[in-house]
Amino acid sequence: MLKINNIASGYGESQVLFDVSLSIPEGQIVSLVGSNAAGKTTLINTISGLNRVWSGSIEFLGEDITKTSPADRVELGLVQTPEGRRLFPDLSVKDNLLMGSYLKSVRGKREKNLKNAYDLFPRLYERRDQMAGSLSGGEQQMCAIARSLMTCPKLLILDEPSLGLAPILIMQVFEIIKDIQKENVTILLVEQNVQQALKLADKGYVLESGKVTMEGTGEFLLHDDGLRKAYLGM
Repeated sequence: MLKINNIASGYGESQVLFDVSLSIPEGQIVSLVGSNAAGKTTLINTISGLNRVWSGSIEFLGEDITKTSPADRVELGLVQTPEGRRLFPDLSVKDNLLMGSYLKSVRGKREKNLKNAYDLFPRLYERRDQMAGSLSGGEQQMCAIARSLMTCPKLLILDEPSLGLAPILIMQVFEIIKDIQKENVTILLVEQNVQQALKLADKGYVLESGKVTMEGTGEFLLHDDGLRKAYLGM
């Protein structure tokens, strides 16, 4: 579904990504793990078109989108749920969700998608008229993911969905991610919670200092001694 070919990118004159290549097969969960400042967010922002590609190329569904605008990438079905949720705090939960259905291609599915969002996140239905800024951290994360699903993504990029959540909520979020995959949505999961991310993943990549240093199935990476020592303290 997505192919990244020898991507280089950064900010100003500071290079962050160095010849990064990866592929995301349709229907799979692919986890991208690494420490802080490894370049994970820079990479997904480059995939989303928010950062300029210095060299290399990006292909989505067989089409070169290296120079495609962020908005057009969303139209194609490439959608990101950003780190920090970035909800509209003074709008209701329902209005935040409706903001995810502005594309012409999905407006006709608005009510159906809203029902599906409430079915997936019953708590959001209970809070539908509440201001998003008054939600708990876990509820805000649910709202951010549900807003992305209102766009009918083909590939959903989740940036640190467990960040700042209590352990019980983290487990709920990962269960929801599995449920989303069952709805034929391909997922790129960017996480510092390495163990949970790789347990969930069909495939995984390790990013260090802007370079891919390891790749393999989630199970293979989870049992790699070097990775376990570096990220899991084992």
